[in-house]
Amino acid sequence: MADFKKFTKKIAFTEHAAAVYTLQFDGRYIYSGSADKYVVRWDIQTGKQDKFAIQLPLTPYCIQLVDNNTKLAVGLTNGDVHLFDLNERKEIKYIKLHTNGVFSMAENKSKHHLYISDGEGLVSVWNSQKLELLIQLPFDSDKIRKIVVSDDDTLLYLCCKDGFIRIIDTEYFNLKEEFYAHEDGVGTLIEWDKDTLITGGKDAMIRVWDKSTRKQIKALPAHNYMIYSLIKLDNNTLISSSRDKSIKIWNWKDKSVLQKIEYKHGGHRHSVNNLTKLDDHTFVSASDDSNIIVWQREG
Repeated sequence: MADFKKFTKKIAFTEHAAAVYTLQFDGRYIYSGSADKYVVRWDIQTGKQDKFAIQLPLTPYCIQLVDNNTKLAVGLTNGDVHLFDLNERKEIKYIKLHTNGVFSMAENKSKHHLYISDGEGLVSVWNSQKLELLIQLPFDSDKIRKIVVSDDDTLLYLCCKDGFIRIIDTEYFNLKEEFYAHEDGVGTLIEWDKDTLITGGKDAMIRVWDKSTRKQIKALPAHNYMIYSLIKLDNNTLISSSRDKSIKIWNWKDKSVLQKIEYKHGGHRHSVNNLTKLDDHTFVSASDDSNIIVWQREG
């Protein structure tokens, strides 16, 4: 693309002392969870750490903002989940249900649901306002690495270690469908548009699926190791990150790589675990190197 503008480093947050696994963004603040056993908040307007920080007994694998960004759920390596009121800055709920690490959480805003998945294939569904358990859904899937809520809030996509994507309705929580997607496990998934799903897996492939038939449209050799994160930045920009330490910017119209960001380009020294969109021109990445980097399109 002749008019392509590269992404460059805008801000680097380097205060974590260990790997950063999980990010959330509320419109001003980035929240991060790290193996240093802290959840920290960063102000993108000032480029500095906010005074808000939570010290935890174990590593947080996953965090999730819920209830109009007034609460933060924190899932730990042993399956415990702590919920905090962000306005009052105090813990309001302690969930002792999952017995294996919490790898993903997602919010369904229209139904006021919080979904939690773990390393043994259990999904729990909670009312995000009352913080009451609605249902437990055990799956013979091994680890559920990521839960994705469909754009219309009617479906849950489960990215499972056994290579399957399982699709559940959010009304009665029935398993509607499952299909095999990636050898050795599915890492991440996004709905690209009303017709298309995009997945990344441990096979280092990006795969494109017809949403109605679940048939594969295209398979792209994308990285050298597992793909941990995919985000749609705008209608023609896909961004992927991997255990191979790189971030790739894709022109989705022709499926070409426009930019590869590695350590030599100011990127990460180790595995890139999470990508989160800030706006159509800006995203943030988190890595095993303990750094969080905000990337912005030039111009």
